[in-house]
Amino acid sequence: MLSEKSRPLITATLPLVGSRLGTITPNFYSRMLTAHPELLDGLFSRANQNNGEQQKALAGSIAGFASALVANPDIIPEQLLSRIAHKHTALGITEDQYDIVYKYLFEAIAEELADVITAEIADAWTEVYWLMANALIKIEKGLYALQANDKMWMPWTVIEKNPAGTDAMTFVLAPADDTPVTVARPGQFVSVKVALPDGLLQVRQYSLSADVESTTRRVFTTKKDDGGEVSPVLHNNVQVGDVLELSNPYGDVTLDGEGPVVFATAGIGCTPSASALRSLAATGTDREVMVLHAEKNLAAWALRDQMTNDVDAIDGAELQLWLEEPTEGFHKGFMSLAGLDIPANASMYVCGPLPFMKAIRNQAIDAGIPSTKIHYEVFGPDLWLAGAAS
Repeated sequence: MLSEKSRPLITATLPLVGSRLGTITPNFYSRMLTAHPELLDGLFSRANQNNGEQQKALAGSIAGFASALVANPDIIPEQLLSRIAHKHTALGITEDQYDIVYKYLFEAIAEELADVITAEIADAWTEVYWLMANALIKIEKGLYALQANDKMWMPWTVIEKNPAGTDAMTFVLAPADDTPVTVARPGQFVSVKVALPDGLLQVRQYSLSADVESTTRRVFTTKKDDGGEVSPVLHNNVQVGDVLELSNPYGDVTLDGEGPVVFATAGIGCTPSASALRSLAATGTDREVMVLHAEKNLAAWALRDQMTNDVDAIDGAELQLWLEEPTEGFHKGFMSLAGLDIPANASMYVCGPLPFMKAIRNQAIDAGIPSTKIHYEVFGPDLWLAGAAS
């Protein structure tokens, strides 16, 4: 809990610190990665450093955590921390690395706030940092302990590589050794480590798109980003028979166990919902299921056959499709919940580009779905959180 001594200092300085996090966090990453360049090799995303997304996400999480403590000093914001902890464990973040982050983050804070910072203010923000860090460490230890093994990276052999819609590819992998395999949950993701042409190792998270309960297969589907660093290597260079390093499965946006369910996705954001839909079809669910999806055109839908087959296999399941390029029999343009009969008490799972998710979440709330029952998954740093906290 936030101490009575620190609370008024955090309350008074939060607007200032929040306004300067945009310069503090780049300063921090520059300091840390200069001193520890090994952290960029197989841990931090070079692309997200270059485009600023990682800095924005860190700023948002710090501001969001501090704001939550000011509003409720006796309550740790568990939902915010859970999202971060799952991302951290999928990267293999360790307890000692929080000391490294503290050193360079507070050097950056001291430099950027040199005109106003005092020892008392520094102590208050140190308390906030370690409240957040220690809470994350505790959650992350619990997540690591849930795995079927104590390894961070395991070798998996690519046994299939199948085109999936326009510029997408589905990879099917089998274990390459006898490491015990953790059974995933529908909606979870794995980290994939890839060697780039310049030798740098980079990691990306990909949602499992099918067969999540299997201990003999991992299936994920990726969309090629021609301007990216990792997906072109996966699509162009990785071949059947190659071995990739994968993490255990993580992710807190997973399918709950009862009541109506609505999936609202756009583009490659269909992957986590596809795994949940496949699980529902495989278990012969009697839940009311509504699948809403948006694409540029019909050919672009990466998991079209899988998802339509699974909808057909579920009694009473409903599928609605929106296409930017008009096709007879489908909605034209962007997804809209207007006029849809959303099931009462439905849980909604949303995934796609950030503007899409924001729009659908607002429409869902207007349609009467409680915000607590609307779940979203973000690919990469959670910039929604950053935007909400700024």
